[in-house]
Amino acid sequence: MATSTARTGDDGSVPARAAAVVDLLNSRFYAFSPDKLDTAQEAAAVLLPFGQEGVPSPQRLDLVRAVRADLLDVVDPADRTDSAGHWAALAGRTASITFRQDFSAPGHAELRQVTGDPVVGEIVRSVAALVTEGNWSRLRLCANEDCRVVFYDTSRNRSRRWHSYEFCGNRANVAAYRARSAGSRPGTLPAR
Repeated sequence: MATSTARTGDDGSVPARAAAVVDLLNSRFYAFSPDKLDTAQEAAAVLLPFGQEGVPSPQRLDLVRAVRADLLDVVDPADRTDSAGHWAALAGRTASITFRQDFSAPGHAELRQVTGDPVVGEIVRSVAALVTEGNWSRLRLCANEDCRVVFYDTSRNRSRRWHSYEFCGNRANVAAYRARSAGSRPGTLPAR
């Protein structure tokens, strides 16, 4: 349920790279969802958009988990004043991945990975594309503390707070209304 609503915005258009990164970030343990990288079949499905063929090795999964944790720190940092530090941690973790320009076709330039884990390289390439396109800030964590799904915000002004208004947003608004109403009943003091 959460993954499908997290991947599609109001108009249903989420770039494929963004959808793959959102799925990777949501593969972690959260709310009532187990870590999808803990089972071979689910891990292979999560990593398929990044070029994974077959069952990933334990070493690859360890590296992917570490990169996923770094990316989650960038999306929702515990220390919001150290954004550069979170990006630096990701850069340090992926330093073994290098790309080289390939100009083999006339009028066409492409980055080709030459070192490092190829699946993690595709994750890095996808994140770099989102940053370069100015779309990294569209990746958000649901404001519902009980949910915490990562979603791609397709709203025009990038102000969406919940992965699903019907599920999380409506619950938050009802709870806020009830709290306000409880404070304004006759015989009670208004909340300050």
